[in-house]
Amino acid sequence: MAMKTSSAKFKDRVDEGIHNDFMRLAVSSAQERLHGRRLTAVDELGSWEDWRSLGEEIRQHVLSNLDFYLHQLAENVSKRGGHVFFAETAEQASGYIKDVIVKKNAKKVVKSKSMVTEEINLNATLEAVGLDVVETDLGEYILQVDDHDPPSHIVAPALHKNKEQIRDVFKEKLAYTQTEKPEELTAHVRGILRKDFLSADVGITGCNFAIAETGSIGLVTNEGNADLVTALPKTQITVMGMERLVPTFDEFEVLVSLLTRSAVGQRLTSYITALTGPRDEGDADGPEEFHLVIVDNGRSSILGTEFQSVLQCIRCAACINVCPVYRQVGGHSYGSIYPGPIGAVLSPLLGGYDDFKELPYASTLCAACTDACPVKIPLHDLLRKHREVIVEKEKMAPFSEKMAMKAFGIGAASPMLYKFGSKMAPSAMSPFKTGDIISKGPGPLKTWTESREFPAPTKESFRDWFKNREKGGKPS
Repeated sequence: MAMKTSSAKFKDRVDEGIHNDFMRLAVSSAQERLHGRRLTAVDELGSWEDWRSLGEEIRQHVLSNLDFYLHQLAENVSKRGGHVFFAETAEQASGYIKDVIVKKNAKKVVKSKSMVTEEINLNATLEAVGLDVVETDLGEYILQVDDHDPPSHIVAPALHKNKEQIRDVFKEKLAYTQTEKPEELTAHVRGILRKDFLSADVGITGCNFAIAETGSIGLVTNEGNADLVTALPKTQITVMGMERLVPTFDEFEVLVSLLTRSAVGQRLTSYITALTGPRDEGDADGPEEFHLVIVDNGRSSILGTEFQSVLQCIRCAACINVCPVYRQVGGHSYGSIYPGPIGAVLSPLLGGYDDFKELPYASTLCAACTDACPVKIPLHDLLRKHREVIVEKEKMAPFSEKMAMKAFGIGAASPMLYKFGSKMAPSAMSPFKTGDIISKGPGPLKTWTESREFPAPTKESFRDWFKNREKGGKPS
């Protein structure tokens, strides 16, 4: 799966999301549940703003010294017998991984949940050469079985599906014969995946944080599948975005505390795992061969720009869980594996404005995302900056919008024209009114009035209303 998940137009994706009643109910329920748990976990920790400031400081320090820590990480991984590959592009990353696996004459690959492997379209690359690639995270497994349905949430990828839908998919694809009870669905998948774990030649994981001081890979999971992915296959490959590291275990501890509370409202998730290279003599388990693939794929181009702070992200999805736009349209409307506010900022930077120019406008700029972010990324401000770039630098604003803004600029700059326009607006809009609402707006207003209530202008302007109040008269 590539970063871009749909070829449909943005408006069509949004329209589909808005009319998907089940998805909207599931999203709103999940948002309330996850956000509520987060608030409880935050209160238990205490001094949350101090923790956020510390998290921000750690992430900014790493980004300011990224070359040093990447070099230190690579050196320490190599000292422990691991192999390190720096991939400038998605194609280089997936190509290197494919070559490693093909040289092993491997047949089966098991994977734990990883957003960056989806970003580089890894599964498709491996499947194209005949490899059996199995996602072992339950949510990702459900989506893979269901014809590679894209994720709709960073933490809960199958959020848009209900248990009845999952039951029907399993019946069709996995010869499932039981009910829609989650316990029965999970037990069926567990029985299948156990065989995959034991027969896999290669295990692939993502990386929550790499620890530069020791060359360790930190994984934060709830299902235990990542531990099996790393312990059983003879070859392990870890794929990480180049910014996802910390100097020492001290910083790792801080960021994990922020991550688990912000993502799912837990003090700690079920499994916090640190892996350091291939197995040593005397180790009970672990891979015989270890590869670390460090992915750039546009990240270095963000460093030193006004968007650098987006690289502080720890992929907790707290911003998604409070976003009113995501609540109404769902994750698939974004057309990216990174949905929500973080996706609206990150996707245009990594995937380009041609594919993702609409996403910065999929926001109310209410700043709820910024308030929720555990490492203080100013997401609403970055979305506004994207809009500036799209209009002023990329010149990608629609022609109708340019003309409308130009006309407004001329009218607003002239008191006489502005007053005349205010007087004429009620009459001009009258043919498009339904009661006090414009229901079928002309030109650029059409899209607005199709999906929301747009009040019609009244005969009395605000200025006239204000003058009447000053004179003690009654508003007309």
